[in-house]
Amino acid sequence: MNMLNGKVVLITGGTGSFGKKFVEVILRDYPEVKKIIIYSRGELKQYEMKQRWPDHIYPQMRYFIGDVRDRERLMQACEGVDVIIHAAAMKQVDTAEYNPDECIKTNVNGAQNVIAAALACGVKDVVALSTDKACAPINLYGATKLTSDKLFVAANNMKGSRDIRFSVVRYGNVMGSRGSVMPFFIKKRDEGAKEIPITDMRMTRFNISLEAGVDLVMFALGHHLGGEIFVPKIPSYHIRDVATAIAPNIPQIEVGIRPGEKLHEEMITVTDSINTIDLGKYYAIIPSMSFTGKRSKDDYIQHHHAVPVPEGFHYSSESNDQWETVESLRENIRKYVDPNFHI
Repeated sequence: MNMLNGKVVLITGGTGSFGKKFVEVILRDYPEVKKIIIYSRGELKQYEMKQRWPDHIYPQMRYFIGDVRDRERLMQACEGVDVIIHAAAMKQVDTAEYNPDECIKTNVNGAQNVIAAALACGVKDVVALSTDKACAPINLYGATKLTSDKLFVAANNMKGSRDIRFSVVRYGNVMGSRGSVMPFFIKKRDEGAKEIPITDMRMTRFNISLEAGVDLVMFALGHHLGGEIFVPKIPSYHIRDVATAIAPNIPQIEVGIRPGEKLHEEMITVTDSINTIDLGKYYAIIPSMSFTGKRSKDDYIQHHHAVPVPEGFHYSSESNDQWETVESLRENIRKYVDPNFHI
């Protein structure tokens, strides 16, 4: 496939876990990519990426220090860009609760700046990364990401005659990423903890690898009409099973749900299901008629060779039909988190 060969790709928040994996996949699968621009505000993390992909070996790599809050700088970075992957976000739930204005500036105003830059600079494809916390949000982080999702969907109604498509990908907890519970439990075990803290023994979450997240973004880039929120079909796990997989001989203690945290996560609500179609490997929440202009639900169904989901459908981590076991979690930890993992 030549999807990204000859193209200029910009990744906001490109020094994060997703950005690094996405760069790895592009360089492996699209050797003729014209440029990969890393747009982020951390000079140390950019320096570290340059050590991994040095200029003299990977001349297509570019690095821009900049913040998505800064529209003028984003406009400069997007000149000549064909594809934007918007991964920059303020993601820590508790940090967002204590610093709401800062979270809004990055996650909402930053999203609008990406949209404005894409429209002004002739970008062709924009895919924004979302989160399960944007579905029926109960914390500020989730609310800002839902707002961001709405902005990117609505941007398809602002493009006029421009040849540009905006879409969103939404997925759950990423194995081994910063803030993931798996490295936390491993650290606790290795430090000799007497107990493993579990917020609630009933708690469940969706589970996805970085590779699967990248695959979803690539699918969106290759197939979106514009306005879709793509959701992967992925397994769930019980938090207590993760602790058992990592530290089977250490007692677990329930410490209570943190502020802004859910017992279970949803990615598609019953209300969303009215506009949800089943693509086989993925679901897509398609925009309401007010955002699609001439496009109808049938247009999306035909384009994606999809079928509508049943009435009353919802996609939640506690009612999922795919589940990780203690053994499968151990295998995934070895594969995606720590190749030296042992019990």
